[in-house]
Amino acid sequence: MINKGASAPSFTLPGLRDGEQTEYSLDETTADDRAALLVFYPFDFSPVCTNELCAIRDAEWFQLTPALDVWAISGDSVYAHRAFAEEYGLNFPLLSDSSGRVAESYDVCYDEWENHERVPQRAVFLIDSEQTIRYAWATEDALEKPDFFPVKDALETLEAERDELGPEDVELVVEYNEEPEPLT
Repeated sequence: MINKGASAPSFTLPGLRDGEQTEYSLDETTADDRAALLVFYPFDFSPVCTNELCAIRDAEWFQLTPALDVWAISGDSVYAHRAFAEEYGLNFPLLSDSSGRVAESYDVCYDEWENHERVPQRAVFLIDSEQTIRYAWATEDALEKPDFFPVKDALETLEAERDELGPEDVELVVEYNEEPEPLT
């Protein structure tokens, strides 16, 4: 895993948001003075991944944080992402790293997992507008969920430095449900 303080590898990937496919570029995002939260996960529709991404969906502080883009990245196609996003009402971009190239550049790629090659490990990176990694977490245990409280702390520090928000302006609420319900 690439560590906090390192330079984040640049990438451009196809992705999906609100049913529309487009390309997402880390260089373009950071050039617009925005930070990026990258959430790598193995597969759409798998129980732990579904639970994790629904928790992100329900954590309003991600949507209410200025100058932050939240991108979830797996090896699934944008077509699988479309069905997954529609089923669970995911309101942030799902990016397709079908070759595993980006996960490998962040050193969070399984060679093989559950008979699938080049699958992203579960990992979280907060990248500032200078493309410096401000927070990094990864696990080789695909069933382990990230703790978003340290992400919130890193985001508060970043936002305080940017002088757009103070830590008192962000309230954290992340709830994991054992059986996430599709939004209807």
